[in-house]
Amino acid sequence: MTRSAGPRTASVRRATSESTVELELDLDGSGRSHIDTTVPFFDHLLTAFAKHSLTDLTVRASGDTDIDAHHTVEDVAIVLGQAIREALGDKSGISRYGDALVPLDEALAQAVVDISGRPYLVHSGEPAGFELHLIGGHFTGSLVRHTFEAIAFHAGLTVHVTVLAGRDPHHIAEAEYKAFARAFRQAKALDPLVEGVPSTKGAL
Repeated sequence: MTRSAGPRTASVRRATSESTVELELDLDGSGRSHIDTTVPFFDHLLTAFAKHSLTDLTVRASGDTDIDAHHTVEDVAIVLGQAIREALGDKSGISRYGDALVPLDEALAQAVVDISGRPYLVHSGEPAGFELHLIGGHFTGSLVRHTFEAIAFHAGLTVHVTVLAGRDPHHIAEAEYKAFARAFRQAKALDPLVEGVPSTKGAL
C-alpha cells in the first residue's frame, strides 16, 4: 500500500507589517494544543479544532489588534491552511471525505469536507446580525466565515458548513468549528483499504 513518506507534520511562519504567525501541526496527533493568537475567542476556537480533529497544534501570533483583530485572525487562518496542505503531502491513503453534525446546546452545525485540492467554501445559515456580533469583545462574527475561507483556500479543501439552529453567537461559532474539526478528522484519516491517492485522476 502506498503511503505519504514520513510524518504528516508542518511548520510554517508568516510575517507581514500587520502580524507575525508561527504555527506547527501534526495531523496524526492526539488533539494537544498550545494556542496564543492574542485574540482569546479565536484561541478557544482553534483549541476546539485541535481537540476534535485529533491534530496537535501550536500557534504563536501577534499583530495590530489595537486596530482590529481581523488581520491577526486572517493571517493565522492562512498559515493554518498552508500547514494543512503541506502536512497532507501527496494525500496517499487518506479517506478524503468527512462529514459531521455537531450540537452545542441550542446550536447545531453541519460540516462536510473534501480534501480535493480544489478550494471552495459554501457557508450558510448563520442568523441575521451574527456577522456584526462581538464575541468575547474582540472576535467579530463575520470572522467565522472568513477564517473558513482562508483555511479552505490555502489548504485546498472543499468545505460546506451549514448552521441548522442557534441563538447564542458563542455557541453557533463553536459548533461550526467543532463540526469542521470532526469532518476534517474523518477526511484526513488514513484508510487501510485505500491504495494510493483516492481519485480517478490519480492526483488531488
